[in-house]
Amino acid sequence: MRVAHLFFRLAIYYFTVSAVVFAGVKLFPGLEEFLPIGGAETLLSGPGGDPFESIEIGATRVSNLGDSLVWLVIAVIGAIMTVLPVSWTYMAIRNRDEYDQSLVETILLLPIAVTSIVIIVHNSLALAFSLAGIVGGVRFRNTLKSSGDALYILLAIGIGLAAGIGAMEIAVIMSMAFNFCFLVLWATDFGARKGSHRYMRRTHAKARTVDEDSEPAEIK
Repeated sequence: MRVAHLFFRLAIYYFTVSAVVFAGVKLFPGLEEFLPIGGAETLLSGPGGDPFESIEIGATRVSNLGDSLVWLVIAVIGAIMTVLPVSWTYMAIRNRDEYDQSLVETILLLPIAVTSIVIIVHNSLALAFSLAGIVGGVRFRNTLKSSGDALYILLAIGIGLAAGIGAMEIAVIMSMAFNFCFLVLWATDFGARKGSHRYMRRTHAKARTVDEDSEPAEIK
């Protein structure tokens, strides 16, 4: 029941957001110039002979500061809206004893930072190397409770990168594929073995002794 409810909720969310964006473009044709989409075609069809050749991102379609800020704001909002259902999946299926609120907040905020960073280092190899040095000097001490949680961080980074280069279509597909595939795997208990460690689930040996506090966290 929990999986079916979340599956239906995700489907409604993706459909509603897509319908609103489609209607907005139809009502305001000029809005299409500010949407961070179309980058997938550039990545797939662009020349790949020079590894240092810059990638043309969607922000290059705008010509002044005001338009650039509008494009960036839409890209950031798009990244947040795309990663939001990913956080719902985590909150719905993670056991309470292993639930990590900081990870949920990281999932939501990380795409903002990545999107902005991609815009900053675009067309500047010097800035890219400078950023690598700065990141290398920052030591992250937080340890994820499970290696599977790294999937959420990796997806958040991917969504931020896609938004930053104006390829939100890639971010949406990543988000939908991740959520629906993850729900199917979780519902079918794919790959489980009796008594073995099971990601985001109780082990069979402890299933009868665990109390209500170990149930998945509810989505508020």
